[in-house]
Amino acid sequence: QVQLVESGGGLVQPGGSLRLSCAASGFTFRNSVMSWYRQAPGKEREFVARILSVGGSTNYADSVKGRFTISRDNAKNTVHLQMNSLKPEDTAVYYCKAVVITLPTVTDYWGQGTQVTVSS
Repeated sequence: QVQLVESGGGLVQPGGSLRLSCAASGFTFRNSVMSWYRQAPGKEREFVARILSVGGSTNYADSVKGRFTISRDNAKNTVHLQMNSLKPEDTAVYYCKAVVITLPTVTDYWGQGTQVTVSS
């Protein structure tokens, strides 16, 4: 049974930092592409960051480039999102996503989300 459990969200002041974690189980983590998405109230879910399974190459949304860093620990089946210089517009529910490739099948899995609120 695939599980993705996010943690680390909370309330932070503008300019502050948070580190989100996503603990994965039930699939071969090292072979998966891991991503973070977010959804603000009244808006569609949007891509934030991605880290590939091989080589650890990363991609970021323009809105978070230079402020957020995605990383993975394949030994602990965990992916992190370090968020610095947070802005009120970063307020959203943040979701962890795993793309699991078991040829010929490719399956997306989502966590339940963790709330991040940036406010003074």
